[in-house]
Amino acid sequence: MTDTLDVQTTTTGVRAKSMAELEQHLPDILAAPKDDGVIDMIVVRPERGQRLTPQRIDLSLARGVEGDHWINGCHVMLDNGRPSPDVQICLMPSRVIGAIAGGPENWAAAGDNLFVDMDLTPDNCPPGTQLALGSVTMIVTEEPHKGCQYFIDRYGRDACKFVNVGRGGELKLRGIYARVTQDGSVSVGDRMRKIA
Repeated sequence: MTDTLDVQTTTTGVRAKSMAELEQHLPDILAAPKDDGVIDMIVVRPERGQRLTPQRIDLSLARGVEGDHWINGCHVMLDNGRPSPDVQICLMPSRVIGAIAGGPENWAAAGDNLFVDMDLTPDNCPPGTQLALGSVTMIVTEEPHKGCQYFIDRYGRDACKFVNVGRGGELKLRGIYARVTQDGSVSVGDRMRKIA
């Protein structure tokens, strides 16, 4: 794995974009591959505010992303006190975070586990869609993925509105959640495709 990154450091040079600037990126965002996407970045969150960006990682139904703090608890917990598998893996379109944050050195602070160049909108990847990437399979869950105060702090209020409200909210530009259905490993550069 790479060195641990502090999210404050990774977003120091990010200029908050205006809504008008962000909306100019919509045609490119919507032109993302419908299938046969690619994994552009993997992020592990060992502790709150920390990020690792490994080139390869194991994913499992039992542990989620290996080394990620999801296993220790998250914002959606089951009655038995375990974290919900419906928020196990966070995926965000690379083209969206690129429009918001610029270069990949600024992406990890968003907190998503996988940044993928693929269309993750509800029309293309609705809940129940099965995805294959590396030796892993996963299924898209219904749990909504929204930008929060941390997202505002790191990328600006307009960036959060861009992904959460109106067309951006309908298109799920903030990304989606999935849970692992077949354990395995995934590497940066692996292809991601829908399973019929």
